[in-house]
Order: sequence, then structure tokens, then C-alpha cells
Amino acid sequence: MAWDFSTEPEFQKKLDWIQDFVRSEVIPLETLDLDWTQLRRAIAPLQQQVKQQDLWAAHLDPELGGQGYGQVKLGLMHEIIGSSWLAPLVFGNQAPDSGNSEILAAAGTPEQKARWLEPLLSGEMYSAFALTEPDYAGSDPTRLSTTAVRDGDDWVINGHKWFVSNASTADFIIVVAVTDPEAEKHRRASQFIVPVGTPGVRILRDLATMEHPTIQPNHYPSHAEVQFDNVRVPADALLGGVGDGFRIAQKRLGPGRIHHCMRWIGQAKRAFDMMCERAASRELHAGVLADKQTIRNWIADSAAEIQAARLMTLNAAWMIDNHGTSAARKEIAFIKYYGAKVLHDVIDRAIQTCGSLGYSADLPLEGMYRAARAARFYDGPDEVHRDSVAKLILRGYTPPATGVPTEHVPTRRAAAQERFAELLTATADASSEKSDL
Repeated sequence: MAWDFSTEPEFQKKLDWIQDFVRSEVIPLETLDLDWTQLRRAIAPLQQQVKQQDLWAAHLDPELGGQGYGQVKLGLMHEIIGSSWLAPLVFGNQAPDSGNSEILAAAGTPEQKARWLEPLLSGEMYSAFALTEPDYAGSDPTRLSTTAVRDGDDWVINGHKWFVSNASTADFIIVVAVTDPEAEKHRRASQFIVPVGTPGVRILRDLATMEHPTIQPNHYPSHAEVQFDNVRVPADALLGGVGDGFRIAQKRLGPGRIHHCMRWIGQAKRAFDMMCERAASRELHAGVLADKQTIRNWIADSAAEIQAARLMTLNAAWMIDNHGTSAARKEIAFIKYYGAKVLHDVIDRAIQTCGSLGYSADLPLEGMYRAARAARFYDGPDEVHRDSVAKLILRGYTPPATGVPTEHVPTRRAAAQERFAELLTATADASSEKSDL
């Protein structure tokens, strides 16, 4: 088996460019309070630079305007891009647009790709994804209540969704709705492309959250509550076939979690840098914080955890590249809950190290901390992923046929005595002869 932890020199040059670009051009924009219109204007020239570097929408295949890099290279990119909440938007791979573009690419008709995917990839349009509902647990999407009923040549959608990311600034929403409630549970739902201006689509409100406790209209990012009241869409709004909703959704989940986790590592590294800088400079009791053993422990633990999460995530990406998403189910679940915990813990230690400065909005740590809390339930709560890991692991174990534990020492000793009886007898005889002498 070959192990290779190196990156090709040509691709490393791209990573170096991304690092410099994000630090010098993107991160400074974070400090400005720009509405959606102003933000689009500000990032337009930056997006053009990304396109000139052939790094735009790199998650897609070349025929769709991407680079076909594979998940390992994408992961290395997202590690850098994730250090800033604005950078994914600048690179054309922000959620939920990146996931929506993947499912449009996989399940869309040529007409759907021309109308929705191409403008989405060019940055002319933005999208949202409506799955979560207020009355049912998002971790059990088989219990959706939003419906789509065929009426002649149209579909009529009724339902109530919330946490529809960026619905307020989106041009269209991909809606998951039940089309056959009597079907097998993973064949009940379908996906539909719904323009935001369609009659009956009502964006009720943007939700205040831990990350964004104060609502600012027309700002990015946002999470909206949306009502669909007799929303009529034509037959060609259906993505894929009837009942393909969950199958299509899987196209975005595995790779999407790789991108999430590598972005979290980028955020954790940024918090780590703030912690170390403060530790090296903050004077305390005739020294600096870095002289204190507890601070050093936090730094060492954080460095080890970031490295572990990084290697786990790149391993999951390698599994997808070489064996497909299905073969990487366990590895993907690992990184989802482990990466979320590392992100939280590193930021928490950084805030503690920086004290009142870290708690204040004079550093980005407090905002990063609030955003990190959602990582534990994005794309399914951590508890579900941990349970999935345990189930997958336990499939490799069966109860011992005899009912006795495999490592039961008395049983093993008896078996060994029988297996090596001749050796034991010879050894005993030799000992006896020696004793007689």
C-alpha cells in the first residue's frame, strides 16, 4: 500500500495563491456591514480574479465549468477558503448553491441546466434549499408534511418550511415535497425547482439565530421561514423522477460534508492563530500567558485535534475519490461529529485565552463561536452520525457461537493446553528429569 501526503507542485501554487488572496482581499471585507446588493458589487471583481485562476466553482466537473479536482484537492482548497465566511461566496462554492448545483448537474434535464444551473454557476443567480420543517425533526426527513400534488400538467405545492438558507436573497428554491405518501418511505418525496416570485411563495420572515441574533433585511447569509400556498409549477419543475427526492439528495450530502469539515478546520486554525498570538503577547504575573502550563496544554491539545480532524477528513475525501460516496459512509459520519467538536473546542479555548478581548466583538472569535454551535446539527445532528458509525462498526461483529467471549482467558487457556499438549508434556518431563539430577 502506498501512502502519499504530498501535493503536486502545480496545485500547491494554487493553494498558495488562495491563501494570499483570502488573507489580503477577502477577510478585510468581513469588517464592513454590506447588504446583499453592496456585497455582490464588492465581490464581483474578486470573483473575476478567481475565474481567471481557474478556481471558480471547482466542485463541479469541467464540462459544467468546474475543475474536476476530486474531493481531496477540494478539501485542501476548502481548508483555506473556510477561514472566512465570505470566501466560499467569492469562489462560487457557497452553501446551499454548491450542493444545489451538484444535484442540478446530476439530475437536471438539459433545459433545466440551461435555465437554472448555468446562471447559478456564473454567479448571476443564487438559490436556496427547502427541506427542514418546523413540526418534524430534520433528522427524519421521511416524515415531511409538505406535499406536491399533480393537477393536469402542473404540480401544486403546499407546505411550511423553515431554515431555508438564503431564501430572502435567492432567485429560486429547490423544494423537497411528498408526492406519494403511500410509497416506501424513501420513495415518498420528490424535488422541485420553484422560482421565488411564483405566486403562493411567501417568505414569512428571516429567522434570528445564535449566529445572527439581529435581523438585517437583504443581508447574506440568512435563514428564512417560507410558506408554500397552492404554489403551481409546471411539470418541468420536477428534478429527476417522481420519488427520487432522497436519492438526489444523497448526491450533495457526502461531498458536502467533506467541504463543511475542511472549512471548519480553516476556522479552527484561524482561532488557533489568535489564541497563540495572544498567548505570546499578553503579559501576566511577570511573564506572558504562553509561560503558563494550562495555556500550553490548550495549545498542544488544539494543535493535535486540528491535525486529527484534518487527516480524518482528507481520508474520507480519498475514500470518495477512490471508492465512491457509499464506501465512505463511516468516514463521512466520523468527521461530521468529530470535526464539529474540534471546531467548538478550539474556538472556546481561544476565547478563554483572549479573555475579555475574545469575548468582545473586537475579535471575530465571539461570532465564530456562535456560528460553530450550528455545526453540531447541520446536515443531521451529531448524535445521528455517531449512531450511524456505531451501527456500521457493529455490522462487523457477531455473537460468539458458544456464547463465551472470544477473549475469555479460561477458555483460551484450555484450548491452548490442548493445542500444545505435546510441548507441555515434553517441558514437564524435562523439568522432572532436571529435578531428579
